[in-house]
Amino acid sequence: MKTDARLKAKKIENNEHIAFDVELFLTSAGVARTMMEFDKKETLFSQGDPCNSIMYIQKGGVKISVVSKTGKEAVVGMLGRNDFIGEGGLAGQHVRMATATAVTPVTVLTIENKEMFRVLHSESAFSDRFITYMLQRNVRIEEDLIDQLFNSSEKRLARTLLLLARYGQQDKPHTVLPKIPQETLAEMIGTTRSRVNFFMNKFKKMGFIKYNGGLQINASLLSVVLHD
Repeated sequence: MKTDARLKAKKIENNEHIAFDVELFLTSAGVARTMMEFDKKETLFSQGDPCNSIMYIQKGGVKISVVSKTGKEAVVGMLGRNDFIGEGGLAGQHVRMATATAVTPVTVLTIENKEMFRVLHSESAFSDRFITYMLQRNVRIEEDLIDQLFNSSEKRLARTLLLLARYGQQDKPHTVLPKIPQETLAEMIGTTRSRVNFFMNKFKKMGFIKYNGGLQINASLLSVVLHD
């Protein structure tokens, strides 16, 4: 049964490339995990909580935020389906460095650190995929920093919307996103809500975005990011 699950977790494309299906593997009988569901605005974990598990997002969107000693909150990321959160414990962190909040109804698989270490050591295909994911996350963090330092708030907003819609990633882009508060977008790109409102209205008039039961992102928004 366990062997079958591992085999099913791999699919052959063009008879050459083998892509590891992380979700199928994590839901197999060989991995100890707990499925948890959270309502919109519910906290998955809080800054300062024990960092004793890692979560894999099966459904929904999660806001990652940090609060300073003076009480100021900053949104440092928005994660969604197929993303891992709370991996700091694997690197030796004892407490959570940020708070994870559901921006839509969320379903996650929670895996204790000890179990995650066991799986990473025993399943090379899963370990390779996880390492690749973390390297890609590091590249994204570096790009975010460069974006903050050198790009205008308009470009930063356009790039953030495209990233939230997962354009350019291997999985199918989400052309329609849940409505995201403009305050949250402002915190993510380091500007004011009024500026976000101005640019969102501009993007709407130019046909880059549309409000249709959610926030619809057009791939043409990429022209804002590429424009000098």
